[in-house]
Amino acid sequence: MSIGVDAAALGMSNAVVANTGDVNSGYWNPAGLLQIENKQVAVMHANYFANIAQYDYAGFGMIIDNQSAFGVSLIRFGVDDILNTTQLIDSQGNIDYNRISLFSTADYGLTVSYARALPIEGFNMGVNAKIIRRIIGNFANSWGFGFDLGFQFDSGNDWKIGLMLRDITTTYNTWTINEDAFQSIQESIPGENQDLPETSEITLPKAQLGLSKKFEFHNDMSLLAAGNLNMEFAQTNAIFSTNAVSIDPALGFEWGYTDLVFLRAGVGNFQQITQIDDTKKMSFQPNIGLGFKYRGIQVDYALTDLGNQSVALYSNIFSLKVDLDVFGQ
Repeated sequence: MSIGVDAAALGMSNAVVANTGDVNSGYWNPAGLLQIENKQVAVMHANYFANIAQYDYAGFGMIIDNQSAFGVSLIRFGVDDILNTTQLIDSQGNIDYNRISLFSTADYGLTVSYARALPIEGFNMGVNAKIIRRIIGNFANSWGFGFDLGFQFDSGNDWKIGLMLRDITTTYNTWTINEDAFQSIQESIPGENQDLPETSEITLPKAQLGLSKKFEFHNDMSLLAAGNLNMEFAQTNAIFSTNAVSIDPALGFEWGYTDLVFLRAGVGNFQQITQIDDTKKMSFQPNIGLGFKYRGIQVDYALTDLGNQSVALYSNIFSLKVDLDVFGQ
């Protein structure tokens, strides 16, 4: 739930909390759903860790009336066809490769969003209700629930401000563990797997404050500049870190031509890394992307997670967004 969706946003290093205004706003800031003109759908696919993990997303958003909007989205991050070797050795101590089976581990996030225009002109708010489902073969599974709250303000002169409060009630995941499967491996390695794992997980609240400005130039060109302050209420490796809050900035830019072609770039994930000799080094991750939009159909690509200038941990992201009213014309 922290990776992000939509290649257009990822190409800008996720600095879109203030300016998001389409079906993908259900993830970034549900208040942005009010900028949808009618109905939209979006899908995204990405491979991670040399194609070992699959990351998929689908979303739908629509305007209810001139004061409210609705959205729903589903995220899946999974690793399939993992070798289960827990039964590789039979009761006589013999290795039997026929006892190897396959299983999958996957995380699912279902989000239902609602946005509402507030009495102050240009000021909108939105709320997300999230259901989290996690499955590790037949070994364990969990359910979790949480809420997000988002706000956007459009000043009317191309300046926008956004605030996204994630997991405002703290998101809880409760695990159910297959004790029979656990007991079958409990003593397989001395000193390991002696006790059942914890059955509760919590995700603490986070906040994202965003600001954006769109500049219009002659020859039908434009430039969108946006920034985020991503805040966690704990001490981390962020470049600004205290016991109370840690802040990680992100910057993103989108150059557009005739609302048809888009080039994007961003930088984020600024971290203070401790070297082996205990010296500190700042790392960051640049992202780039491009997009093409024609008659309500938009295709976007992003090259993300380009690494910390020493390791190429890149990912190719593709996404598609469609205005459904284009098929009614």
